[in-house]
Amino acid sequence: MGLVPITEDHVGRTYPPTAPYEVSAAKIAEFAAALGDENPAYAGETPEAPPTFAAVIGAAAWDALFADPELDLSLQRVVHADQTFVWHRPLRTGDTVTGVLSIDKVRRRGAMEIVGVTVRLLTLGGEPVVDSSSTFVHTRAAS
Repeated sequence: MGLVPITEDHVGRTYPPTAPYEVSAAKIAEFAAALGDENPAYAGETPEAPPTFAAVIGAAAWDALFADPELDLSLQRVVHADQTFVWHRPLRTGDTVTGVLSIDKVRRRGAMEIVGVTVRLLTLGGEPVVDSSSTFVHTRAAS
C-alpha cells in the first residue's frame, strides 16, 4: 500500500489568506444571471451578492489545499460532497474580502479520504462575513 500523506494530523492546518477580492455590482449581476435569479436585491447600484456567490471567492482558497505537496490531493479525484454557509452579514458591492482555509477533519475509509474544510471570508478590516464549510471525498490512485 502506498503512502497516504493526508492524515488526521493535518486537522487545524490553516493556509494564508487569498488575494483580496473586490465585490462589484457587475460580478454580482453576472452571477445572478448565471443562476437565473432575478431577485431585486441582486440588482441596482449597490446590490447584495446571492448567498452562493461566496463559493466564487472560497474556491480560490481551495487552491492552497490542492497545491500543498505534503497532502498529495488531486482535484481530478475529488467529489465535492456538500457545502454549507454560516452568514455573519450579507456580502455587498464594495466589500473587499480574503478567504482563509482551515482543515477541519480528515477521515480515511479504504482508498477514500473524507476531508472537511472551512473557508472564512473576512473584510480587509478583519470583519467576518461568511464561513463556508465543504466536504470533499478524495480517492487515491491505485498503487
